[in-house]
Amino acid sequence: MVSIDHVAHRLLTYVPYVLVLIDMRYAGVTCGKDAGVDGHMEMGKKLLAAGQLADALSHFHAAVDGDPKNYVAYYRRATVFLAMGKSKSALPDLSRVIELKPDFTSARLQRGNLLLKQGGLDEAESDFKKVLKSNPSDKEEKEAQSQLVKADEIQRLVAQARSSFNSKDYVAAAAQLDTIIETCVWDVASREMRAECFILMGEMGKAVSDLKAASKLKNDNTLAFYKLSTIYYNLGDHEMSLNEVRECLKLDPDHKQCYSHYKQVKKLNKQIRSAEELIQEERYEDAVSKYEGVMKTEPNVPPLSLLAKERMCHALSKGQQGSRAVSVCGEVLRSDPENVNALKDRAEAYVQEEQYEDAISDYETAAKHSENDRQIREGLERAQRLLKQSKRRDYYKILGVKRTAQKREIIKAYRKLAQQWHPDNFQDEEEKKRAEKKFIDIAQAKEVLTDPEMRAKFDQGEDPMDPESQQGQHPHHFHGGHQGFQGFNPFGSGSFNFKFNYN
Repeated sequence: MVSIDHVAHRLLTYVPYVLVLIDMRYAGVTCGKDAGVDGHMEMGKKLLAAGQLADALSHFHAAVDGDPKNYVAYYRRATVFLAMGKSKSALPDLSRVIELKPDFTSARLQRGNLLLKQGGLDEAESDFKKVLKSNPSDKEEKEAQSQLVKADEIQRLVAQARSSFNSKDYVAAAAQLDTIIETCVWDVASREMRAECFILMGEMGKAVSDLKAASKLKNDNTLAFYKLSTIYYNLGDHEMSLNEVRECLKLDPDHKQCYSHYKQVKKLNKQIRSAEELIQEERYEDAVSKYEGVMKTEPNVPPLSLLAKERMCHALSKGQQGSRAVSVCGEVLRSDPENVNALKDRAEAYVQEEQYEDAISDYETAAKHSENDRQIREGLERAQRLLKQSKRRDYYKILGVKRTAQKREIIKAYRKLAQQWHPDNFQDEEEKKRAEKKFIDIAQAKEVLTDPEMRAKFDQGEDPMDPESQQGQHPHHFHGGHQGFQGFNPFGSGSFNFKFNYN
């Protein structure tokens, strides 16, 4: 049996070795920490040189986390941020570098340049002046002097722009702000002032461009989103208006102006969507009523009224209400003479009203503004065929019905005219001959207009009964029905027996 004293003696002999191992492990941790930071720095530097910015950034993040007082790590990370176009993220890192090493002129010069681009003129000037006092290199001295002069000039222009704006000389103010923004590209205040100039000058597209930039450059810029929404609304773009006001409410759900505007835009947008669904469902009269409601919801924004009328023009044209469509489309075109959609819809309405020359004129005008539009080309060709056809035989006119007439209306008109022009009703030879010709025309008109295929061809400008218009196709031959005219042969003597029916 092993004694306790012997075991204790054996354990005590290992204590020095354990203490050495612990000491070595602690030293290794310290050494490993330094080696880890250096490794991240070296790898980040290589990746940055290779243009692999995201990977380089990850290593510099790790270096900063490993050694929060390593000013070089902050500087390198700021360099990557700038290369990635993330100046907002670079600025705090440059400030940290200067805090850790106040005589690091390169960092101070870069921070001055960023502040100048952001419109922080006083802070930028302070940095440039400190660079000049810190024994800079020739290159740094030259750059700092140049930027200091530029900052002074911008200060003067800012004062002039504010004076011009306050004097309501918006053209001069915008021109001065153009020069400022060429240097201070990230200056939110200058962009917002220029946007306001553009709004007051009626140049909404330019205002939108500046406000979009301002909304990205400044966090929580609810005012920019509100102004964007109102501009789009007044331009008639209800969907973009809704998108922008929603962005405002994401930032501040309780924003009074944005919430009030949101309710109006949402209501209008819902009405327009509903009207468009009705058009898709071919419920054209309901769509017209819905767009009349749109005009009541917002009667004071001309582009929205114009949009509503343009879509009413389309719905009326598609709904075969030619006369009303011509009138409404005409209102649109008086405000917007080059509106291609209204021109096409009015042209189609003119066709429905058999005003082919007017239809051709509208299609030709539309073609000038939309040369490759297949619908215009086909519509023009059809209108030209119908005009040519109208100078020959028009089956609708023969029966005295509209082009939109239903089959039962056509048959009713045929029966009435067939009875009126039955050749047996006439005794005089000349009158009988005229009646025979008239009766054949009436019968052919009925046959063409009650046959869907032949009617479709006729509506496209072809005459199914005219071999010349068939262009190599097999013409339809006129045939009679069941009951013949007793003793009547409109073609003279012979075995042919002309027949017709009233069905």
